[in-house]
Amino acid sequence: MGNVLVVTILILIIGAAVYGTVKRIRFGSSCCGERDPGEKKIRVCDRNRSHYPYEYILSVDGMHCSNCARRIENAFNKEGGRWATADIGRKEVRLLSKHEETESELSDITSSAGYTMLKMNKLRRI
Repeated sequence: MGNVLVVTILILIIGAAVYGTVKRIRFGSSCCGERDPGEKKIRVCDRNRSHYPYEYILSVDGMHCSNCARRIENAFNKEGGRWATADIGRKEVRLLSKHEETESELSDITSSAGYTMLKMNKLRRI
């Protein structure tokens, strides 16, 4: 009787693991929108880096998954003249811009996407 109980518990654990793995493969491992496919990525039309004289590194709080990264990239990329790339591991967004940005503008865009900008560093571009 004890062996049957142990085998039943093992089967339930393995079944839950397989179900979770299949779900992550279908919808991505995500903290936001687990049951829905991720947002469609907004692509930047002008991908020539030399056209973007201003570069910023934004420290962003709240990014945990690929959907988070895509959401904040889309918030910046939907307006012309900006090209954002998010790094989840570093919790940073690298932003290239065709015009000079203010910290309050970038903070507002970050907030509208649902995240918090902690710090902004302006880099020199040559």
